[in-house]
This record gives sequence, structure tokens and C-alpha cells, in this order.
Amino acid sequence: MFAGIDEVDWASMEHAYGPADDVPDLLRGLASADPAERESALDGMYGAVHHQGDVYACTLACIPFLFELAAEPAIRDRGGIVELLTSIGGIDLDETDEDELAELDEDEIEGVANYAMAAAAVSAGSSVFFELVADEDPGVRLAAPLALATLHGRPVRVLALLRERLPVETDDEVRLALVEAAGRVALRHRPLADQAADWLSRLAAEAHPPGLRLAALAQLARCAPDALPGDVVRVVSGLLRELRSRPAAPEPSPSPTPGADDAAGDRTTAPTLVGQLRALSAEEPAGRSTPWAADLLRTLHSGLDDRVADRTALLADQLGSPDPWQRIDAVRMSGGLMRAWRGSYEDLVRLVGVQLADPEPRLADAASHVLEELFALAAPAADALAARVAADPGAWVKEWASGPPGLGSSVKALARLGDARVLPALAAALDRPEVPHDVGFAIGHLGVAAAPLAGVLRRRLGEVGLDEGAYDRASPLLGGLTALRAAEAAPEVLRVLRGAPEYRGEWLRTAALRALGSFGPGAECAVPELRRLIVRPGTAAATEAAEALWAVTGDTRAVLPVLAEGLRTEQVHDCRAAASALGALGGSAGVVAPRLRALLAHEELWLRVEAAIALWKVSGRTAEVVPVLLSAWEKNRHVRVRVAECLARMGPAGAGSDATRVLRAELLSVRRHNAMDGGYGSHDTLEDEKLLALCRRALREDTGKGSTS
Repeated sequence: MFAGIDEVDWASMEHAYGPADDVPDLLRGLASADPAERESALDGMYGAVHHQGDVYACTLACIPFLFELAAEPAIRDRGGIVELLTSIGGIDLDETDEDELAELDEDEIEGVANYAMAAAAVSAGSSVFFELVADEDPGVRLAAPLALATLHGRPVRVLALLRERLPVETDDEVRLALVEAAGRVALRHRPLADQAADWLSRLAAEAHPPGLRLAALAQLARCAPDALPGDVVRVVSGLLRELRSRPAAPEPSPSPTPGADDAAGDRTTAPTLVGQLRALSAEEPAGRSTPWAADLLRTLHSGLDDRVADRTALLADQLGSPDPWQRIDAVRMSGGLMRAWRGSYEDLVRLVGVQLADPEPRLADAASHVLEELFALAAPAADALAARVAADPGAWVKEWASGPPGLGSSVKALARLGDARVLPALAAALDRPEVPHDVGFAIGHLGVAAAPLAGVLRRRLGEVGLDEGAYDRASPLLGGLTALRAAEAAPEVLRVLRGAPEYRGEWLRTAALRALGSFGPGAECAVPELRRLIVRPGTAAATEAAEALWAVTGDTRAVLPVLAEGLRTEQVHDCRAAASALGALGGSAGVVAPRLRALLAHEELWLRVEAAIALWKVSGRTAEVVPVLLSAWEKNRHVRVRVAECLARMGPAGAGSDATRVLRAELLSVRRHNAMDGGYGSHDTLEDEKLLALCRRALREDTGKGSTS
């Protein structure tokens, strides 16, 4: 074994962490009799040689040796090696068009070439996987079907083998892998989709175990959703009831786990990434009768895609399950559905709220995290949230091993509803020695309902020492006072503004200036300091001070030259801030219209948008503004809320027919405008619901503002 490995010039190659001269030891480690050494070697392969999916020259050089290891029956944990080969060779470059390739730099071109060579090399050796589907090691049999479906160039033969193996395979999870591989074949080779769908449909309809039928339905949803039964929700619900009837017993996780069969039983820590992932994957399945069911349901939901009504009904059924694990899965999937798709979710949210009272802490925690991200959409669960907050004061604040404390999920969810029943929790948080970092944001959602907290916010701000830790201690307090427009705290805010330390002092001054601006005329005591800060036009500090000074005094003559100079800065962020501030001045800033008009052609999209909005506010002219806004709308979905705010103020008469068409198209879309595959932001749902509300307002209101000339 490993013939020729020492003849490879490994030292001339590199991986993610430098010279690749350690790769031979990693390869030999994969063949070790010691399970810990095998685990460490696999961790090194993923961590350095195939770092985050990258393919280096040393990765290519490893491929022959990995095939040698995968085919040797005496080697343990070969399923992990098969998975590694599948990952190395499974990069699909077919979707990369010529324009994208033309824009790649030299290093990126080399990377693409490496991916292509890896795919060719692994595909050339993939016939070995035909033998491995009947291997004695179930971990190998579990990994081989997907490897064939992903890598082999003769999909007809692969699909035939999958059908042949299913009746003779005895391991339940390997049978599920065979079905999943059929779905992969259908997705990669569309001419075979009908053939695969026919087989999957028969598996779903015939008298097979419920897990296998559910797997077939999940793959149908992925590759041939039109072939799903019309009553798919009823069918899946029935299969889940059958699965629940099976006695709970620990089972292996859905994916092969390196060394699981002979790893040291007394290991208390996971020293490698592979070990950590194995520990995480083993934690939840313990005690489940069907630990793979959640993966099947996620696949099914992904395949159902925009069929929101079906997915909602299925999740409602799952949330009514007597099995707490099915409900945990359903809560998490409900969060994923509502985060990515628009729909009517009142009943689903109410059912998620019911889980808050469950004695299983992981279920209640999952529900509170989902509700936290829904903001106003969590209203049907308001009473359940209030009950949970009142019942568990110990969860009002979450302590972390590092970093400042934060509010608990249920507290944040209730605050984001503007529900005054959260006030005792926030008051208690403000009395802590270290105030949670997100208190100010929570108060911002409550508005005037949080007015009773103004006194303690003011007191705590007055106690903040103006040292290097001032920003962390003062920013949540300043955020709360800004939200409440608590002008009585102007002296305390002014103290912070004047005494901001060097460390993070710029951030602290920005927060203080925003607070003073929110106080309006009530912050008159700060006017001399604000006038002092505007003496250096063109800087970010001067722009922020000018904005606050205008909010306090309304003195356009004092601030207009400062903000106009801010439009000339080469710093895009500062220029945007100046444009936004000038827009607030309205018609009295008409003199800057030519400069704002020139910025409509700036290369930075967000600056073009801010300049266009400000130009409309100071000039009232829409003809040159609306095209810029609509162009940005199409180019960057994240700018849509800002654009919609302006269009809503214009109304349909001012915005024109093009804007009306765009707004109506947005309202007809089922997909949330900011939904991302493989990631999300905590405020995505809030932003999308805000966009929908603004679109409706823009189409409904005819304000008559502006002209069309």
C-alpha cells in the first residue's frame, strides 16, 4: 500500500496551512489501527488538504491513495474516506457561465482548473464504488450509493444497481441512502428523472416500511414534485404516526461516523473537528427511534419549495405529535419556512407558542428562538411568551462564557411585539451590575410603553465611567434613551459626548449624538457643544453633529454648509450620511440639488440611492430619481426597503407606472426578498415584512407629492 507516495514532491505543494509535506503522514494515519489517529488524520484532510471544499495540487495528488484506502477491506472507517472522495470530486462547474469565468483572476482560474481535474480523476476511478455497495462494512455501504450517483458517468447503470440492491440490503439506513442516491441521479441527469420518479412513486405507494416510503416521497419532492400524491400531507402524516409507534432506542446517526465502532469509550473530549461533529450528531439522535426522520422531512420540505400551504399543514401536524423530538424538528423547520417564504402563519405560530410550556427544555428553547426572529408575526404566541417570561425570571438574561450578557430569547420576542408585559424583565436587566448589551434594542420596539424605564436608564448612564469600557456600558443605555426620546437625560448624554475616551470614542460619540438628535428641542443644553463639533466640515463627526444640531434647533443656515461639504468627501459612507441628512432638511436644502444630481451616476449603488432619495426630498422632482431607485431595486435586493420607503412617500402618482409595476410584482412573490440559501440574518423576516407593508402603502396612497417633470 502507498506505493510511490514518497516519490511525490509533497514539499513543493501547499495546502490551506502551508507546505504539504505532512500529507503522507495524514494518508498513512487513515490506515492506522488506532481509531483516534484515524480520526485525527481525517480531520487533517478536511481541515488542510480539502479546506472548506478547496482543491489544491496536493489534494489532486492524494486521490489515487484515497482510492487505494477505500478499496482495502482491512482498513477501518472507509466510509469516511468514500465521503471525502465524493466531496473532492463532486464540485459541479456546469452552472458557471462564460461571463463568470472571464471575470476570474489567475488564482481563481487555477482553482477552477483544480476542481475540474479533481472531478475527472475521481470520476475515472469511481467504478470501485460499484463493488463497495455490497461491502461488509455498513458505513461503506452507506457512503457508496451517493458517491456513485454523484461521480459516475454511467447513470443508467447506477440507477439499475440502486434498484437491484434495495431488496437485498438489510440495513435500514443504507436502504435510505440507496433511495437518496436515486434522487441525486434524477437531479444530475434530467433525462432519467421520469424513470427514477416512477420507481420512487412505486416505493412510496407499496407496502414498504414507513421510513423507506417517507424517503421515497422526500426524493420525489426534490426531483419530480409533480409526481407527489395529491394528498401528500395526509400520507406523510400517516407515515410519521407509524414511525412514532416504533419503540425508542439509540441508533446510529444518518451519516457514517469515523471510528464510531471502536473509538475509546472513555473519551470525554473531542480533540478534532471530526470528533466534535460526531459528538454533536450523536447527541440528539440518542433515544430517538428514527434519528434520520428529521433529515428526510427537511429534504421533503426543501423539495416542496413554494408549496407553503402544504408545508404549513404538514408542520402543524408535526407540532401536534406526542413525540417531543418530532416537535423540536417541526419548530426548527417552521422557523426555516417562515424565514424564507411569505404566507399566512397565524395558526402555525400559535402552535409554536404552545411548545413554550413543554417540560422538555430543548423544545421550549427552540420555540422561543423561532419566535424571537418573527417580530410582529409572533403576535399569536404573545400570551404564551408572556406566561413563559413571567414563570422563569432566571431566563430573563443569558450569561456567556465570553462577552457581555444578553436578554433571553423569550424576553426579546415579547419585547419585539411591543408587549408591556416584558417591562419587569427589562427593569430587572437594567438593575444588573452589567446591563445586557441588547436592552436598548428591546426598548426601541416598546416605544412609549417603556417610558417608566427612562429614569433608571438616565441614572445608569450617569454612573458610567468614561474609561476604555465606556462604549460597551453606555451604548445599550443610549439606545434605550434614544428610542424613548427622553430629553430629560440630555445632561447625562452630554457628559458622555464630552468625555468619550479614545478607545471606541468615535462609536460612543455617534451614539450620543443620535440620542441628542432624538431629543429635539429638549436637548438645548447641548447646542454649544454641537456647534463646536461642526467646525470641521467634511468629516463624519461634523456631519453627525450637524444632523443633531438641526434636529435640536432647526437652524438650516448653520448646518447646510457643513452637510454640503460632506457631499464632497471621497469616503462613500460619509457621503451617504451627508446626503441622508440633507434630505431631512427638505426644500430648504435645494441649493445642493446639482451636487446630489451628480451623485446619481456614482459607482457605489447605496450612495446613488441615498442621493436620489435626498434629491427628491429637496427638489420634489421624480423624473430623474425613480429610474435610479428602480435600477438599484433590481440590482441589489437588500436596498429594496430603503427604496420602498421613498416610493411610499411619493405615492403612485409621484412614483409612476414603472414603480407601480415593480411594487405589485414584489407583493405577488412568495419568496421573501432577502431569503438566502444556506444562511440568514436575525432581522430578515422583520425587513421583509416591512418591505411588504411599504409596498402596500405605496400602492394605496396617492399623496400628490412631487412632480413628474
